[in-house]
Amino acid sequence: MSVLSGYEPEKVFQYFSMLSSVPHGSGNTKQISDLCVSFAREHSLDYYQDELNNVIIYKKGSAGYEASDPVILQGHIDMVCAKEEGFEKDMAKEGIDLVVNGDWISAHRTSLGGDNGVAVAIILAILDDDTLPHPPIEALFTVDEETGMFGAVGLDYSRLSGKKLINLDSEEEGIFTAGCAGGARVNCSIPCRRESLSGYRFYKAEISGLLSGHSGVDIDKGRASANQLMGRMLFHIFKETGLRLCSMQGGTLDNVIPKRCEAAVAVPKCMEERFISMTEDYKAIFSNEFAHSDPDLTLNISKAAEQSAVCADDTAAMLTAMIMLPYGVQEMSMDIKGLVQTSLNMGVLKLSENELDFSFSVRSCITSCKEALIMRLKATVEQMGGTVSVHGEYPAWQFAKVSPLRDTTLAAYKDLYNKDGKVFATHGGLECGLFINKIPGLDCISFGPDLCDVHSVRERLSISSTARLYALVCEILKRL
Repeated sequence: MSVLSGYEPEKVFQYFSMLSSVPHGSGNTKQISDLCVSFAREHSLDYYQDELNNVIIYKKGSAGYEASDPVILQGHIDMVCAKEEGFEKDMAKEGIDLVVNGDWISAHRTSLGGDNGVAVAIILAILDDDTLPHPPIEALFTVDEETGMFGAVGLDYSRLSGKKLINLDSEEEGIFTAGCAGGARVNCSIPCRRESLSGYRFYKAEISGLLSGHSGVDIDKGRASANQLMGRMLFHIFKETGLRLCSMQGGTLDNVIPKRCEAAVAVPKCMEERFISMTEDYKAIFSNEFAHSDPDLTLNISKAAEQSAVCADDTAAMLTAMIMLPYGVQEMSMDIKGLVQTSLNMGVLKLSENELDFSFSVRSCITSCKEALIMRLKATVEQMGGTVSVHGEYPAWQFAKVSPLRDTTLAAYKDLYNKDGKVFATHGGLECGLFINKIPGLDCISFGPDLCDVHSVRERLSISSTARLYALVCEILKRL
């Protein structure tokens, strides 16, 4: 029996439990896509599944709504797979283990996948209920949203006829998103030459225990980046001691603030005491700077095995790039108070035998500012002898002054809960920007239940908020 048995709406949590039982990390969505297709077949609903694993399920309007304009209900079926260090679960092959604590659902030592499994569960529950009044529904489940919105990019939009789209990929109840940043993934590479050394000691430095978070939602919270801190520390120590890089690795996804980074370095024997002293200094520096945002930050130094090292010139180039490359919030919006306008996050970093590879998630609600920041990355990396490529660009979703769907949504929320919803734009990326660009005249709104610390092992979903969100979607459909 599922730990979610007995919670209402029963069907929503039944489907969330079912979805959680199969692996569905980005790039690994075939099984969950087929699960959606099986649902359509079992309920005698027409469907479309493409080679990317996107799925569209069609349901005719209920009695009295047959001639109404169709509505698109949308969520993505991939999740960010994060787990505690040392936890052995293979998230590419196993589902997650749900845990309930009061009003909150989480997962045992892994991310939950509430982003965006709760949307899929709500939509399936609506499709499964023949008592609900609703217009024709086009239920759109996209893939690989978390790694570049590749499902939405590759979708055949001729399969959709709706001009109203409800996206359920937001994370705070009562906040109705009507605009989002555009973005891109920027991959950088700096080549290196290696050599064997004598007269050096080898050490491993590890920065861990950081809070992490979503690079769109949490980038303005002042949280530390393990990759950025490692680059800062090693650059300073390199200038003092002439250390050499041997290996370095940090982060998991470009859109996740990296919580851990480790590096192996070679230190001249005559500078060994100075190296140890400086790392001790940085323990205190980082603990002081991030006492509030990352109280569990740790910096550990241990001896490492002898290994080849990057030559002095290339070590200098790599660490210079790391200290020069910007991180975090670059500009705040002048139009919307409190909205981050432009930011970037070095989410993944890896030094291999022949090159240092690192990738950024770059975001801005102003296209020219995004392009200017990418230009800055290119100039810095190319100055250090490296190369840059840009992938997975997605457009911003510009706020629309007139939106009948938004008006209907806000009125339904007010009538149901006797309070006004707040209209907001997000610095996070949403597929709505792509949908708006692909479907002329599309009217969009995005909202969701209370969902905290997404993309991390602390991710949790409110049960009561999910129930209220389900009721809201049903009421909106009734009014459409």
